[in-house]
Amino acid sequence: MKKMVVVAILAMVVLVSIGAAAQESEAWIPGIASFLIPGLGQILNDQIERGIIHFGVDVVIWALGFYGASFLPPLVYATPALHLGWAIYSGLDAYRVAKDRGFSIGFVPNGIAFSYNF
Repeated sequence: MKKMVVVAILAMVVLVSIGAAAQESEAWIPGIASFLIPGLGQILNDQIERGIIHFGVDVVIWALGFYGASFLPPLVYATPALHLGWAIYSGLDAYRVAKDRGFSIGFVPNGIAFSYNF
């Protein structure tokens, strides 16, 4: 488990440093974040309310899938497809907003903290 955490941190450092060197918009970061956890990309884009709504819709999709299965059994099979569709929409929405705003992320000059600007 510790090796996985170290590899993940190193991967993030490499990706951020490559992005900082390229001086391009890193709009893909909120897009992927929101695809993995719907609403996270919107929060990175400083759209807190919209991020909460995206996450809430995803929770409702999963809750209806699991709790609604007792009433409508095929709903269990539709839940992953609904979640995937919502995750794709949420990721594309976060990517579009980040690209319009010029989202970027990188190291601050005096340390290893991350900063982002719009």
